[in-house]
Amino acid sequence: MKFFIDTANIAQIKEAASYGLLDGVTTNPSLVAKEGMDFRKLLEEILKIVDGPVSAEVVATDYNGIMKEAIDLAKIHKNIVVKIPLIKDGIRAVKDLFEEDIKTNVTLCFSAPQALLAAKAGATYISPFVGRIDDISHNGMELIKQIVQIYKNYNYKTQVLVASIRHPLHLVDAAMIGADVATMPFDVIEKLFKHPLTDIGLEKFLSDWKKLNQK
Repeated sequence: MKFFIDTANIAQIKEAASYGLLDGVTTNPSLVAKEGMDFRKLLEEILKIVDGPVSAEVVATDYNGIMKEAIDLAKIHKNIVVKIPLIKDGIRAVKDLFEEDIKTNVTLCFSAPQALLAAKAGATYISPFVGRIDDISHNGMELIKQIVQIYKNYNYKTQVLVASIRHPLHLVDAAMIGADVATMPFDVIEKLFKHPLTDIGLEKFLSDWKKLNQK
């Protein structure tokens, strides 16, 4: 499974990359707005840190606007993946961008039929939002199961990128199901290292070592 970080914060990306675990980055307009930097300059900084896919989202919602933004973003670097919302004009654009060899990440996916549309259009990634589905009392991971099975049935090449991950159990479930990618905020990546028995065990080892050296 590939690990992406879901942020536009340079410090967080640098720290996550320092662990040697980071395969890519996903951003969105909300995350970019938090940083208060020029969008293109911010992307260029991220691309210096991570040698992997970096998702950059269009803000246009009409076909011509999406195509213009997507082509401009793709020119920045070969690792740019253009993030496009799962709307009619978005899917139409994904199809045409596929024919131009421009990688796409179809975002705001909340159903299996939507994921099927994205795959048929030639999306590089589909981003189902599991946390937001859980928020409305539905099972986000059930959607991941459906998408993984459907793509397997028909040998679609679109990768399942699990988004809106809220805690480590989301990651474990996604990995057990066989999703290709998990994108996580920095605080969730930090939680992956944590287990109370690790802390207790380390404390005991260090305490025993201290006792030994006091003799």
